[in-house]
Amino acid sequence: MELDFSPGGPAVLSVSQLLRSARDMLERRFPLQWIAGEISNLRPAASGHLYFTIKDESAQVDCVMFKSRAAALNWEPADGLRVEVRALVTLYEPRGRFQLNVDGMRRAGLGPLYERFLKLKDKLEREGLFEASAKRPIPEHPAQIGVVTSLAAAALRDVLTTLRRRNPSIPVIVYPAPVQGEGAAAKLAQALATANARAECDVLLLVRGGGSIEDLWQFNEEALARAIRASAIPVVTGVGHETDFTIADFAADERAPTPTAAAELVSPSLEALRARIAETALRISRQTARKIEYAMQAVDTLARRLVHPAERLRASRQHLAHLAMRLAGAAAQHFNEFLRRLDVAGARLESLGHDAVLARGYSVTLNARMEIVRDAASVATGDKIVTRLARGEIESQVLKKG
Repeated sequence: MELDFSPGGPAVLSVSQLLRSARDMLERRFPLQWIAGEISNLRPAASGHLYFTIKDESAQVDCVMFKSRAAALNWEPADGLRVEVRALVTLYEPRGRFQLNVDGMRRAGLGPLYERFLKLKDKLEREGLFEASAKRPIPEHPAQIGVVTSLAAAALRDVLTTLRRRNPSIPVIVYPAPVQGEGAAAKLAQALATANARAECDVLLLVRGGGSIEDLWQFNEEALARAIRASAIPVVTGVGHETDFTIADFAADERAPTPTAAAELVSPSLEALRARIAETALRISRQTARKIEYAMQAVDTLARRLVHPAERLRASRQHLAHLAMRLAGAAAQHFNEFLRRLDVAGARLESLGHDAVLARGYSVTLNARMEIVRDAASVATGDKIVTRLARGEIESQVLKKG
């Protein structure tokens, strides 16, 4: 099969383009995740970056941990240590080398302590002690905050500073207890119980700074985990650094990566609250102004429809006057029509009267008793009769009947 080198053939990638594309694919396919292995060939650089390899029985991969992340470690990495790294799978383009960019690292497999941690975590998890449904909500606006920690701990200073900065109006109560050493877990549990008995706070912070797994071990004790779950007040833990996880973290209602972050989580920012209040006040003002404007428009509409009683009486008088005029006009018209019809009837009656009939040449014959003669048989020969004309009368005698 021949290769296509024609101008219209497939695009030719540069090495940089190829490696950049491969890097992008790797980073999309493998986001930050935890990877276990053994440290080998550890090479700290003068810049503060750490270069090393992690390996298992059949493979190895190069790693780099930059200064900002390496400085957060509270323990010294060394060759041969088993670790768990949280890393981004990527490609170092200048060398075309597959590597892990390590964001965080913790020790693993520390013999009996680590085994105890895993066994207790598994036991409490099977009991449902870590169930999300059992966790209490953290109050958004606590009236008072409790802090369970050592009075000498740097974590306490960080928490108090953060709370004072974010919202100095919220009172804080400290329930002191040791955070390290034999018996510290029991004393921490007792401090939680005391805080619940006094019922002064809306939320409790259980905090301490970073340290080795041995330093943090008291936060992995079963008694403390059960005390956290028995608390009626929500508990937020802030133990160690972001990469440190303890049994107390799993039992808590909320876990913060550091003591400072725990303080930020439970304290609403006064500045943010003021901004929200100002925004709410502005919104209420606008809504109120809008309602007033709508009400004013409604009043104007009603005012246009509202008629003063005097105006209503004037309109009624005008209407009555108009009706009276119409009635008078109708009566006059009706009367005139009546007179006309009466004149017509009078004329017709007059035309039918005997005077009018006589005027047209007719006459009326009366007998001696002045009764109208309608039949010749009603008179006898020799009877005197009177003939009434339009003008005057004629007396005569019946000489002959026909």
